Amino acid sequence: MKKSNYITPGGHRKLLRELEALLRVERPEVTKLVQWAASNGDRSENADYLYGKRRLREIDRRVRFLTARLDDAVVVDPGQVRSAKVQFGATVEVCDEDGRRKTYAIVGVDEVDTARGRISWQSPIGRTLLGKEAGDDVSVPTPAGEKSYEVVSVRYEALEE
Repeated sequence: MKKSNYITPGGHRKLLRELEALLRVERPEVTKLVQWAASNGDRSENADYLYGKRRLREIDRRVRFLTARLDDAVVVDPGQVRSAKVQFGATVEVCDEDGRRKTYAIVGVDEVDTARGRISWQSPIGRTLLGKEAGDDVSVPTPAGEKSYEVVSVRYEALEE
């Protein structure tokens, strides 16, 4: 049984752009390089040929991965969700025991960017926040021990890429 690959519209577009760039730009360029290198004779010691073939395998592997991720994608637009509870796509503001506030956007595993506060719905804090609402207290397991947070606000808005 496959797990759903929840993703925001922006994350979906990003994966599609990467797939298109690999198929329409990078792969044809590398293919030309390999053809040119192969025409130079002995392939066993031809660095351009060997590198090109290896790069083609990497591109093909990434294309297969992206195609599978996009095939399994369930696109959820946070701007269309109406709920007081934390669900996929929510932007959640939390406050820790020391009064420090943090804001997290609950996104798909392909969209994680902790520097921008985007965490996976499958991460420990993401899983813990799901189903909670403003005013709830949560305890999140971390490598440094349990951390406690209070959910300050839950909102749903379209996320920028």
